[in-house]
Amino acid sequence: MTVESAVDAVELIGGVARTRDIVAQGVRKSDLGRAHAEGRLLRPRVGVYATPSTPTATVEALSHRGRIACVTAGRAYGLWLLDDGDQEPVHTWIDEKHHPMRIAIHPEPEEGACCAFHRDIAVDEPTLASVGILHCLRQILACRGEEAFFAALESALRQSLVDDQARERLKLSLPAGFRWLVDFARTDADSGLESLVRLRLRRYGLALTPQVAVPGVGVVDFVIGDCLIVEADGDTHDGPSRHRDRVRDAAAMALGFITLRFDYALIVHDWEIVEAAILAAISRNLHRSPAGLTW
Repeated sequence: MTVESAVDAVELIGGVARTRDIVAQGVRKSDLGRAHAEGRLLRPRVGVYATPSTPTATVEALSHRGRIACVTAGRAYGLWLLDDGDQEPVHTWIDEKHHPMRIAIHPEPEEGACCAFHRDIAVDEPTLASVGILHCLRQILACRGEEAFFAALESALRQSLVDDQARERLKLSLPAGFRWLVDFARTDADSGLESLVRLRLRRYGLALTPQVAVPGVGVVDFVIGDCLIVEADGDTHDGPSRHRDRVRDAAAMALGFITLRFDYALIVHDWEIVEAAILAAISRNLHRSPAGLTW
């Protein structure tokens, strides 16, 4: 065995591995030590090695004898998140059987906190580096509230990260007052913006249908009533995409549909403007087609 074999073994295991698991692959501890000394492997803590490509957040969490959690784990899972991105401290889950090796100096990120610690009970099996997806989602609910949770949940469902059995398990792990969110969630939301729009309009009891295929236009995010299209545009709707959106809107208008289009900033930061526009359109019966048009 060589240093290269040690690196290959860690990569094969998943990029983060315990010494005992690496040695079980036939790697000598001396080769592990050399790989670490040469910078070919990281050692976040005694008994754990990681490849240099391991995200900094994961290495930080491991150094506290923890795992990435909550929105940090959500980012690693590829979930759509309402968070501050790289400005966040590393959300780190500490198993109740362990304690952090170091303590964050301040609890707030602007004060220089390295981590935000979570000590709740696991929902599903963690990996060495991260809490499980169900645990991650429940932490987002507890830490960020129902909107952030709902958007992350629909993102997980869209990516098939949560199957029907796991979905029920997640539901039962939540406080009773939030379980309806799991039932309300769909698997076809293209972005968290769509999730937020549908969740926020629920209170008005609107007949809002998602992912509607309109002949001559394509699939639109929502249709309210007969002919009011609501589109939630993310960061990809710039440049050529912006032009295509305008062509779609014109084609929809020619068919008798009216399109209301809102971007990320409006939906996330100025929702009252979005809400007022949609409710005003409905109050004028713009969602009803006098010609009997329907999708």
